[in-house]
Amino acid sequence: MYGLTGGILLLLLLFPTQSLQAQVGEYRNVFSVGVGGGVNLNSVSFSPTVRQKNLMGMTAGLAARYISEKYFALLCGAQLEINFSQHGWSEFYEDFPHLSYTRTTNYVEIPFLAHIGMGNERGLQFFLHAGPQVGFFLNDSYTMSDNWDTVSGAVTEQHDQAVENKFDYGIVAGLGVELHTNIGNFLLEGRYYYGLSDFYHSTKKDYFARSANTAITVKATYLFNLKK
Repeated sequence: MYGLTGGILLLLLLFPTQSLQAQVGEYRNVFSVGVGGGVNLNSVSFSPTVRQKNLMGMTAGLAARYISEKYFALLCGAQLEINFSQHGWSEFYEDFPHLSYTRTTNYVEIPFLAHIGMGNERGLQFFLHAGPQVGFFLNDSYTMSDNWDTVSGAVTEQHDQAVENKFDYGIVAGLGVELHTNIGNFLLEGRYYYGLSDFYHSTKKDYFARSANTAITVKATYLFNLKK
């Protein structure tokens, strides 16, 4: 009697465990590649502060994604991208609307993103991206109005100063939706990039203590599965 009761209890204890194991960590092997593009709304975190408004730039490039596991309703994987991306800033003074300065900086950027998706694997899905990003400065250009020397108290040291640190790095996070179809996967995403590096030198003898890129990005991506 005790042996039968013990056996029933053992089965009851093992059943939830086996059920949980069946639900957690289901193997996936989905490798996808594609292209993406969108717009950046850029600004620069300066210290001392430079008054500015968002500068619009473009971003476009290649993407590769690997989905490795499913945990309950969460699809887990990683996404790597190589993008050409425009950053920079646009200065704006309400009291002096005739003055303008815009600097556009071009980078090759590589974000390394953790990908977490939730939803229907064959339909609509929400996802989260987060991870580090590195960038390599290519070149820049600027436009500038006259008569900046007539503005008292305006910060202008950045106007003629070239980019000094060519390697950029920071963290990026984004939320989006993905539609799975028979012809591929369509993603729409909003991201925020927070630069941790300064593109001007920032020692005690330098004028700027901080000069880091920040950007809000809206982009669309198309991925097709190579292996599933």
